[in-house]
Amino acid sequence: MNPMLRPPRTVRVACALAASALLLAAGVVHASTAASASAAPAPDAAAADPWAGAFATFDLADQSAPPAPGGILFVGSSSIRLWSDLDRQFAGTPVLNRGFGGSQLSDCVRHLNRLVIRYRPRTVFVYAGDNDLAAGATPEEVARRFARFVAGVRATLPATRIDYISIKPSPARLALLPQIRATNALIRDYVATEDGLAYVDVYSAMVDAGGQPRAELFRADALHLNATGYALWKDVIGPYVR
Repeated sequence: MNPMLRPPRTVRVACALAASALLLAAGVVHASTAASASAAPAPDAAAADPWAGAFATFDLADQSAPPAPGGILFVGSSSIRLWSDLDRQFAGTPVLNRGFGGSQLSDCVRHLNRLVIRYRPRTVFVYAGDNDLAAGATPEEVARRFARFVAGVRATLPATRIDYISIKPSPARLALLPQIRATNALIRDYVATEDGLAYVDVYSAMVDAGGQPRAELFRADALHLNATGYALWKDVIGPYVR
């Protein structure tokens, strides 16, 4: 640089000091922001996990009356949760209901330890997949989720039987009947290739001669079972409860 064009030393020093002050201020702001972020409260657990309340209820029930290992466990969505007299339907058998309404098969896989492994059942019945399809999953995706459920149980409890209750034909979900039939067929075929699995076909008993859902088996919402529907389930599922 031409010495004649170089700023005086006092100007250069002032500029350097100003730059240092700006860098220092930026560092303070960054540190303050990071500290604020680290001090921010964690998201509410219930908001992060929509099933936190259901599992809290299960925990309280387990503390009050700890289930013995080796029982018969029913898991899945509201069709299991609303089966309020399940234990009386299978009196004399150590039956445990751990249905959580609105859940998908993917939720059963995600919560496998708390839902299944902790109880160490001799048999677990699964009713799920209905809500997965309603949420947009394909039959192939639902079948893969069931395969992951099986693999997760087998990894810790290789002797536990796993019985899949077929997806029911609900009048409220007539538009999904093709996907329901396809999903049931995929899972039925998969089950046939594995030992220790069973496919429990409630679908066939719940449609009329024309292949339409039998409305008399459902509540007014045309989605959930009434007492007649559960009596039918008991008859179909009963031979597998052992």
